[in-house]
Amino acid sequence: MIDDVVHNPTDSDDDSLSAVVPGAESPVQNYTETEKYAIFDQEFMPHIHSMYNFAFRLAMDEDDANDLVQDTYLKAFRFINSFQKGTNAKAWLFRILKNSFINDYRKKSKEPAKVDYQEIETFYNSEDAEADNITTDLRVETLQEMIGDEVANALNALAVDFRTVIILADIEGFTYEEMAKILNIPIGTVRSRLHRARNLLKDKLKEYAKTMGYGD
Repeated sequence: MIDDVVHNPTDSDDDSLSAVVPGAESPVQNYTETEKYAIFDQEFMPHIHSMYNFAFRLAMDEDDANDLVQDTYLKAFRFINSFQKGTNAKAWLFRILKNSFINDYRKKSKEPAKVDYQEIETFYNSEDAEADNITTDLRVETLQEMIGDEVANALNALAVDFRTVIILADIEGFTYEEMAKILNIPIGTVRSRLHRARNLLKDKLKEYAKTMGYGD
C-alpha cells in the first residue's frame, strides 16, 4: 500500500501538501530507497502507538483514528524527503497527523467548535506571565489522585483544541517549543491554551469527585 501511494499520487494530495506535511516546501533530502525504508522503520514506526492514542483522542472514534494514523504514515513515507534525518521524528509525525485531522475531519464537524482564547492569551503574551506561576501541572495534582475512565471521559469532553494541548503536553511530554511547531501557533498561545485546558479539565474532575462524595 505504501508503494501505491508513493508511485500513484493524487491531485488532491499535491494540492494540500504544504498544509499537511512539515518542510514540504523546503529542499528535499534525496534519500535512497534503502535510506527511506530505514528511516521509516527506525524513526517513524516506534511512535505508532502514541500516534494512535493522539488520533483517537482527536477523532473520538476507533475506525477514524485508525484511518487517520494510516493516512499519516502514508503521507510520511511518500514525502519522506521533506524530513531531515536525526531531527524530531515524533513531532514531525504529530504535526502531519494534526494537520490531516484539521483538513479532513474538522470539515465533517465531528469535534466541538473552536473556542475564543483571547482573554487569557493576552496575559500570557505579556512580560508578567513568566513571573506568575498560576498553572498547576496536571500530572502532579490531578492525575496522581484520579486516573482511569473518569480522566479519559473528562478529557474527551473538552473542545478539541484544549484536548490536543493536554495530550501533547501532559501525556506525550512535548515542550512548548515542540508544541508550537506541531500546532503552528506562537509559544504564548500554547501556554495560554494549556493553562485554560488544565483548568477546564480540573473543573470537570472536581464535578465528578463531588458526585462520588469527595469534598464539599
